[in-house]
Amino acid sequence: MAVPHVIPYQGSKRLLAPAILAVLHERLAGQPVHKLYEPFAGSAALSLAAASADLAQSHVVADSYAPLVGLWQEIVDAPERLADAYRLLWNAGEYEAVRHAFHTEPTPERLLYLLTRCVKAAVRFNRQGAFNQAADRRRRGTHPDRVAQQTAAVAALLRGRTTLRTGEALITTADAQAGDVAYLDPPWHGTTTGRDVRYHSGYAQDDLVALIEALHARGVLVLLSYDGKRAGRDFAQTLPTSLVRLDLPAMRSAQATLLGRAEWTTESLYVTR
Repeated sequence: MAVPHVIPYQGSKRLLAPAILAVLHERLAGQPVHKLYEPFAGSAALSLAAASADLAQSHVVADSYAPLVGLWQEIVDAPERLADAYRLLWNAGEYEAVRHAFHTEPTPERLLYLLTRCVKAAVRFNRQGAFNQAADRRRRGTHPDRVAQQTAAVAALLRGRTTLRTGEALITTADAQAGDVAYLDPPWHGTTTGRDVRYHSGYAQDDLVALIEALHARGVLVLLSYDGKRAGRDFAQTLPTSLVRLDLPAMRSAQATLLGRAEWTTESLYVTR
């Protein structure tokens, strides 16, 4: 069965989700997950894939970016209202006006329109935390009919078994315990420090290590998407030895594509030993 999706995100784990879930299934020997946490949700690709496969009894979808969680809340609670509001923006096609209005009042439909219309679905923020990605002039964004279809399908998939939370990952996973799984897909080290800062909020490596150790202390199984290899370079970071590193199938580098290059990557998945 095809997994429904509403939110386009460059770097989304939509294509890698089956491979990640296969690792999880093998690690658990087919046993069900009590609760699946995705505290760096973004497009929540893994949660949607897991929900489609009935892998977990319940889900916690969380993010530090409040407008994104607000969008998820609207998708789950009011998909028809969201689709209707999005249709009005799509018909008008005034991207810059929507982006300006979003900075004043970050409504769910405005964020969804910006995400579907921005260049290569590459979400970018300036150093003041404002969404600043330009519009992709070659397309108008996801057609409203498809948005209506996908929001309804995602709502049906998540409603009644999903808790939505806003906040830092250590807080939104604070009640995770043995029998639960935490899938972590934080901003990578290279996008948190240096000149390539691109997201609403980075995530320091020391904070990531503290989060992993806190989850392990409570018996939570951790899966972490972090670093990888590209064009012969290994971007491995220093992480707790309680994790084992696996290589997932090579994919075309989204960042290299933006720069007009064709490069293939291998993404790393770290799993509790």
